[in-house]
Amino acid sequence: MTPHDKPANSRVTVRPVMSYRDMSKFIEVPWHVYANDPMWVPPLRLERRFHFSRFNPYFKHGEWQAWVAFQNGQPVGRISAQIDSLHQERYGADSGHFGLLECIDDAEVFAALLLHAEAWLASREIRRVSGPFNLSINQECGILVDGFDTPPVVMMPHSPRWYSRLLEAQGYLPQKDLLAYKVKVDFEIPHVMQTVINRFSPQIKLRTLQRDRFDQEMETLRDIFNDAWSENWGFIPFTQEEFAELGSSLRLLLPDDYIQIAEVNGEPAAFMVALPNLNEVLIELNGSLFPFGWLKLINKVRNHQIRTGRIPLMGVRKKYHHTPIGLALACLVIDAPRQVGMKRGVKEVEMSWILEDNMAMRGILDRIGSEQYKRYRIYGKTL
Repeated sequence: MTPHDKPANSRVTVRPVMSYRDMSKFIEVPWHVYANDPMWVPPLRLERRFHFSRFNPYFKHGEWQAWVAFQNGQPVGRISAQIDSLHQERYGADSGHFGLLECIDDAEVFAALLLHAEAWLASREIRRVSGPFNLSINQECGILVDGFDTPPVVMMPHSPRWYSRLLEAQGYLPQKDLLAYKVKVDFEIPHVMQTVINRFSPQIKLRTLQRDRFDQEMETLRDIFNDAWSENWGFIPFTQEEFAELGSSLRLLLPDDYIQIAEVNGEPAAFMVALPNLNEVLIELNGSLFPFGWLKLINKVRNHQIRTGRIPLMGVRKKYHHTPIGLALACLVIDAPRQVGMKRGVKEVEMSWILEDNMAMRGILDRIGSEQYKRYRIYGKTL
C-alpha cells in the first residue's frame, strides 16, 4: 500500500509540508496533541521556525521531508523523515530516521504518518529506519516511556503514553533506552570520590568559560565531546557550525561558571555544561516571547529565580577512559554543578541523557544519591 492508496472512506489525509503556511500547521500540531496534558511545555514558535529553516546547520549534512495529518480537516498529527550523511558514513548508506512525531491516540492516523515517512525513506534506498530524532541524536531524541508525571526539562522531549504502543503495533522494536537522573545540588561527595579527586588534584585544574575567547572555547568543548563520545552507541560528531550555533543560542543565558573545563597538565581533558531549566518559564509563555515573554525569561535567569537545571553535555577525553585520573576528571566535573547550583539558588539538576548500558556513569550517579526518574526509548524497523 502506498501513501496515495488510502481507502476511499478514510477520514485521514496526510499532506507534505511544502510552504510557509504548511510549516505553521506543522509547528502547531503539538498544541492539539497536548491540549489536556499539564506536563507538556510549549516550545517557542519562533525558535521552532528557525530550527526547521535552511539556517539550521544540520541541513548541511541532512535532508528531510515533513508531513501533517488531518482528520476531518483538523491537524491531528505530524512526522518527519530524514537522512543524515554523517550518520550514514558511520552506520551505512541504508540507514535513515523518522522524527518530530506527534499524534493523537488514533491508530489510523499514526499508521498513515509512518507510511508516508517510510515510503519517502524507501524511495531513497533506506532499509533501516530508527527514531524519533528531532532531527539528530545530538538534539532531542526518543519517546518518553516512563516518567509522565513530571514536565520535561529544557531541551528534552515529552510524549503521550500511547506512542510506544502505536509504534510497536506498526512493527517497530526497541533499540536503545536513554535515562534521565535527578539529583539535589546539596548532595555530599562520597568518600571514595573525594579520595580520587584529592589524589589527582595536583595534575588537574578546573576552570570556567573564558568569555573573551568564546569561539575558541566552543571549539575546545566540541573537540572533547566528539572524542569522548566517539565510541558510544549512535554517535555522530557535532560539526563546527552546529556547535557554534548551539553556543550562540545559549551565550546570553549562561553565566560563565555554568561551563566548567578540566585541564590535565594544561591540556583541556574534560568539560561540563549546565543549563538553567528554562522550561520553568516557557511553560507559562505558551510558545510566544512577545510582548513580554522574552523579558520574563531573561530576568528570571539573571536574577537566579530558576530553581532547577540540566547537565546536557559532559565528556572526558577517550584516552582517560577506564583510568584512575579519568575517574577523577568525571568526579570533578560532576561535582562542579553542585557548587555552582548552590551559589545561584538551584535546588535540583537533571543529568540527561545517559545510555542505559553506560554502567560506569550510572554507578557514579548512584553514589551521589541521584534518582533515575525518566526513561526515553529509540525504536527501529527494517523496511
